Amino acid sequence: MIPIYKDSKIYVVCPANVATGGPELLHQLVKVLREIMNFDAYIMYYPTATNPVHPEYKEYNIPYIFEGQIEDNEKNILIVPEIKSACFYLHQFARIRKVIWFLSIDNFFLSRSFTIIRMNQAINKIMRMFLKRDLFDINVKRIASSYNLKQDPDVKEANYFLAQSYRIKEFLEMKGLTDVYYLSDFLNEGFLQTANEVDYKNKEDIVVYNPRKGRAFVKKIVQKGQKHFKFIALENMSRSQVIETFLRAKVYIDFGNHPGKDRPPREAAILGCCVIVGKRGTAADPRDMPIPDKYKFECNRRSINSILKTISHCLENYANCVSDFDEYREMIKNEKQRFINDVKNIFRLSDFPGG
Repeated sequence: MIPIYKDSKIYVVCPANVATGGPELLHQLVKVLREIMNFDAYIMYYPTATNPVHPEYKEYNIPYIFEGQIEDNEKNILIVPEIKSACFYLHQFARIRKVIWFLSIDNFFLSRSFTIIRMNQAINKIMRMFLKRDLFDINVKRIASSYNLKQDPDVKEANYFLAQSYRIKEFLEMKGLTDVYYLSDFLNEGFLQTANEVDYKNKEDIVVYNPRKGRAFVKKIVQKGQKHFKFIALENMSRSQVIETFLRAKVYIDFGNHPGKDRPPREAAILGCCVIVGKRGTAADPRDMPIPDKYKFECNRRSINSILKTISHCLENYANCVSDFDEYREMIKNEKQRFINDVKNIFRLSDFPGG
C-alpha cells in the first residue's frame, strides 16, 4: 500500500488541454481520491496555461495547480504518467514521495529520446506523405525486452509504481520492479449511461474502425473488404458522435498495438458491437480483454481473409455473435467499482512515522 497521512496532499501530473484516454484516467483518479476517499488531491497541469482544462474534463470539476504550487515534503505524493514530459517532474522535487503510473509500455519508450526510434519515426512520416506507407516497423517490444528498466533515471526516482493493465504489471515485475500495484480505469459516464439505450434489433451492417490504430494493416483490411462492407472511420468525431456511431454499428475492428487497456474496444462493446482485434499488447491477454479467441488475430497478410470472414459472420449472425461479448461487457460495467476498490486498497490512511 501507499500510506496517506491526515495532512497529505496528492498531486497528479497531467498535460494541459489534452483529451485522450490517459488524461481522462488521471482526472478520474483525482475525483475518486477527493470525493470518495476525502483526500486532498489535485491535478497539476503542465505546461502552465491560462485555460489548462480541456472542455471534455470540465465536468470533473477538479481543482488544479501548477508546478510552483507543489509542497515538497515527505507526507505528500506526486503521481506522474509514464511519458517523458511528465516524468521530468520527478527530478524537480527532493522530499515528496513519487509514483509512476504506467498507462502503457509503448509510450514509455516512444516518448523518450531513443535515437533509432526517433529517426525511424521521422522517416516513416515522410514515407506516408509521399508513398502512403511506412518504411520501418518500429518494434517497441524488441527494444523493451533488452532495456534495463531498473536503471532508467526516471524509474530510479520513483518509490512506487502503478500499472493500468495486467499485461503492464507483469512486464514491470518481470523487469525487477517492486511496489507495483494494479490500477486500471473505467469508461466515461457518457458511454456507461448510454449502454442502457442500445437497440440490438435495429443495428446496421456497419463496421467501425480507428484509422490511427494499426494504420497500415487496417488499411489493407478496409481496401479488401470495402466492396462487401460499409466501413466508418472514427476520426474527427466528438464523443457524442462516437457514441452515435457505435450505437448504429454491429462490428468494431482494432489492430493497434494496445499498449494499455485501450478505451475504444470497450466503448464499442458496451454499446453493442462485436469486437475484432489483433493479438497485440493487452488485447492478447484474456485478463485485460476477455473475449473469445476466435475474435483475435495475428496482424499479418495471412489473417486478412479470416478477419473478413469473421466480420461477415458477425454481420449475418449478429444476434448470436453479440452474446459472445457478455463477459467482456460485464467486466466493463464493473470497472468503475473495481477502480474505486483498488484506489481504497492502494492509498490507505496511516499514522505518520514518529507522530
